[in-house]
Amino acid sequence: MSVSRLSRPYAEGLVAGVLRYQRCAACGQAQRLARHACPACGSTDLRWHDCAGAGTVVAVTEVRRAPADAWRALVPYTLVLVDLDEGARLMGHGAAGLAIGQRVRGRVAEAAGHRVPHFSPIPPA
Repeated sequence: MSVSRLSRPYAEGLVAGVLRYQRCAACGQAQRLARHACPACGSTDLRWHDCAGAGTVVAVTEVRRAPADAWRALVPYTLVLVDLDEGARLMGHGAAGLAIGQRVRGRVAEAAGHRVPHFSPIPPA
């Protein structure tokens, strides 16, 4: 799999078992996507940080058609979009039955030979 120079720190984090996100050093804005410049203030001083992985599900979908042969054995599987507590947004695999608004915790997991974010529900307190 080809990784761009922009997203290389994120990919390296996955290999190391760590979820990462970008934050602007000038204004503190967490980035929802890897960027060259902060959309809030225009600064190019964006830094990568490890995150705890806790957040809230904002979208859920069930994949029923594999995007490639390597993923066919996993179908159906759940993908989620999560707003992390640090302010970034991350997409990853999710436990079956996750719902919008649910609190989750992410970790790095293996899927179809790739290291991917995987989110599971945080039990209510």
